[in-house]
Amino acid sequence: MITYNIEITYCTQCRWLLRAAWLAQELLITFEQDLTGVTLKPGSNGIFEVSLNQKLLFSRKEVGRFPEAKEVKQLVRDYIDPERDLGHSDKANHPDILKPLMP
Repeated sequence: MITYNIEITYCTQCRWLLRAAWLAQELLITFEQDLTGVTLKPGSNGIFEVSLNQKLLFSRKEVGRFPEAKEVKQLVRDYIDPERDLGHSDKANHPDILKPLMP
């Protein structure tokens, strides 16, 4: 059985713990049967990154903004179960929404 672990690295200097915890909650609710864990990892220097099984899905530094919950959900879904319907989170995205960083 494949295990899926998400890691959210956030900047402690910027006080982004609550943002990281909220995103973790959203992912745990949406993928409660699929994820083996979501880890919050303290970092510094403005970092805010989301990885799945150590593969980078989103980097605030690369994109220049924070992720929307629905786009992270779509990126996770596309990796673990591309056929899954995410309901309202599958609605069309804003044109600036991130393209996946991983192949």
